[in-house]
Amino acid sequence: MRKIIGIGETILDIIFRKDVNGNWQPEKSVPGGSTFNSLISLGRLGMDAALVTELGDDRVGNDIKDFMRCNGVSTDYIDVYNAEDGQTPISLAYMDVDNKAEYTFYHRFPEDRLNVAMPHINEGDIVLFGSYFSVNPILRARIVEILEFAKSRKAIIYYDPNFRKAHSHEAIKLMPSIIENLEYADIVRGSDEDFETLYKMTDVEKVYVDKIKFYCPNFIYTQGAQGVKFFCGDGSRHFDTPQVKSVSTIGAGDTFNAGIIFGLIRHNVTLANLNMLTLEQWAPIVNYALEFSSQVCMSYENYLPKEVACRYK
Repeated sequence: MRKIIGIGETILDIIFRKDVNGNWQPEKSVPGGSTFNSLISLGRLGMDAALVTELGDDRVGNDIKDFMRCNGVSTDYIDVYNAEDGQTPISLAYMDVDNKAEYTFYHRFPEDRLNVAMPHINEGDIVLFGSYFSVNPILRARIVEILEFAKSRKAIIYYDPNFRKAHSHEAIKLMPSIIENLEYADIVRGSDEDFETLYKMTDVEKVYVDKIKFYCPNFIYTQGAQGVKFFCGDGSRHFDTPQVKSVSTIGAGDTFNAGIIFGLIRHNVTLANLNMLTLEQWAPIVNYALEFSSQVCMSYENYLPKEVACRYK
């Protein structure tokens, strides 16, 4: 069975909304993290999924590990650090009227981080990585080591920059690592906000030609309700976003990633035939992603709802 190996942060999201008096009130808490969210969706879909991440040996960290196991995601590659040295990170997500979140993060990490065994990666597997976690100078050497191994094993490498505005002041300093990630990638998926933050660019064609195509021909540019622009060696195509009544957009892009990966496996796409796919062959794969992301927008969870995942297992 083909495996999906994710590399990324794990965090507890506490979601806030304004009450009738205009005061912020906590609504619920859910385990999160960009790659984490994707892996939970894939685990619910019955995929063989494992996450390379780090957690504190505390109440929050232990609850998150239990949550992963309950949703079919392996905990074999988690760096669990002592509570005296650090704590599982927490984010406060403040939801606006459009159900988009503004985040505030709280974390305390140990000095020695991501001290985990090399994951088992075989030909045909898919490695998903991204966010600040993938370019963090403290973690970078270990990330590169795993990516090099994945490349040597002929896995498909899927990169989601997911570059938050909170790190915009670091964009220039981190650009060499971002470019290196693009070089490793076989598929790049990013949002319009990512590339506006990174490059101050909003023209999707220019983003692809100037910043992506040289490194990776397969590019997915998501624009929320404005749809998706897809590029590959066969050309480009626009896909409309399903119109739904959104209650939260947290995890929408992450669940989109899960849909692409699910489609790649369901349609038997490996590294050997990835770059030979036509736009017609890509269409059903992108449609899984659009369906999955629209479903998560109608849920307060960060991942594909279990009842939806059961229909596809």
